[in-house]
Amino acid sequence: MEQNENQTKNIKQYNNDLVSVITSVYNAGHFLAKTIESIIAQTYPNMEFVLVNDCSTDNSAEIIEEYQKRYPNIIYHFQAKNMGAGVTRNTALELAKGRYVAFLDSDDIWKPEKTVRQLELMRQKNSPMSYTAIEMIDKTGKVVKSKRPVKNSIDYKLLLHNTMIATSTVIIDRAVMGDFRMPIRRGGQDYATWLKLLRNGVVAVGINEALVQYRVSSGSLSANKLKSIKQVWEMQTQDEKIRRLPAAWHVICFSFNALKKYLG
Repeated sequence: MEQNENQTKNIKQYNNDLVSVITSVYNAGHFLAKTIESIIAQTYPNMEFVLVNDCSTDNSAEIIEEYQKRYPNIIYHFQAKNMGAGVTRNTALELAKGRYVAFLDSDDIWKPEKTVRQLELMRQKNSPMSYTAIEMIDKTGKVVKSKRPVKNSIDYKLLLHNTMIATSTVIIDRAVMGDFRMPIRRGGQDYATWLKLLRNGVVAVGINEALVQYRVSSGSLSANKLKSIKQVWEMQTQDEKIRRLPAAWHVICFSFNALKKYLG
């Protein structure tokens, strides 16, 4: 009932054909221009870029402000205190005017046809959420792992033990899903959001093509493995109220699939 109320309350305030691209920025100056250029290069014509700067100390602000002079559809907000990606993305969601919201991390890159392809698929399959496959690049932009395959669709049950949905690939129809926000946590807020959105029977649809280049670093490959597993356990047992035994099995499967993501 709550979701239906959100739909009724918020659908009229959205620009019906507009895609709002949500980007959280923190010390991303080295990669940010390429990320913004990949939004500008989209073949879909009706887009706005919502960039929220999470108190960066590098030249991220200067880069955004230079692009803002040339592109009036850039919405820029500077957050005076570092609050983390969850808070930053929620600020961007509040500023976004589009019916559709897409997420793009500040060091990732979209292929030009990504937005058009996903919106077409969502309309064909009557789904309010979509994602694509990714390929992995290093800090120089070199492809270090070719396409990571995805299934044509994913539901709540499958998502409990699979790390298939990469944040920078997601587009969501707010006219159907309502005016959602990400849970406030320092890590894993994206996965927690997908669980929340799919838990009532929604099925997300996927494109098994690498329409996103996902940038990896040595830190993302190793340093946070145990922390990520702990976060998945907490989300499933606390947020999703799943019993400990099935949650343990989900976490084992999730960890295996996450390992394949980088080493498979």
